Amino acid sequence: MPFDEQYFSTHTYEHVSFAHFSQYWWSNRFYAILARRHARRGGRLLEIGSGLGHLVGQLEGHFKTFAADVNPWALERSRQVAGGSSHLASSAEELPFASGTFDAVILKHVVEHLAHPEQALAEVSRVTAAGGILILATPNLASLLKPWKGARWIGYQDPTHISLRPPQEWLAGVRQVGFEPVRLFTDGFWDVPYVRRVPPVLQKLFFGLPGGIQAVTGIPFLPLQWGESLILIARRGTGAL
Repeated sequence: MPFDEQYFSTHTYEHVSFAHFSQYWWSNRFYAILARRHARRGGRLLEIGSGLGHLVGQLEGHFKTFAADVNPWALERSRQVAGGSSHLASSAEELPFASGTFDAVILKHVVEHLAHPEQALAEVSRVTAAGGILILATPNLASLLKPWKGARWIGYQDPTHISLRPPQEWLAGVRQVGFEPVRLFTDGFWDVPYVRRVPPVLQKLFFGLPGGIQAVTGIPFLPLQWGESLILIARRGTGAL
């Protein structure tokens, strides 16, 4: 499946018309809080796989923002949403920037779509300045409730998820290219239903409450196994590539 208008009309993006207070909106708000908390204010920030631009748009005014995506249709929509950012068509594996350009790079649910995520991580390291941060999110194979879902687990539902890996491999990958992990956590259990014959609304309240509290407060506290996404914050060392 190409990353075209059809793709963005399904999956997580299907509710973007409800721009405020949807799960999608709260997710972007949470990642924006993480970026503002850990990256140098006023520095250069790049979001790779920026999609429709709602995350990078929330960071305008705090950073000099850049949005990169492989999909021209998404980039055109992103320009309307995040008009204060620089937009460019680029793959994660070949970034058209000089070494050490950025103080922060965000890879929110991108690496699982790549055939060679190692190459993308090496490129991210190259364009990140010493002391800069990486915020990476990807489906969490260590989720405690993943076995309950089996083949119906959210990470398996997108046919473009071609690089699903356990947390240890992602940690090893970022370390190999010169990043040192700072925080590793998750976003909660939002892939309802988990239990048969229990109304999904009740399951959202029961299973989703911890993740909802984390998203609203902007304070990451959920241990890795307690959610569907692996979220990693890492800092680039001075001896990186």
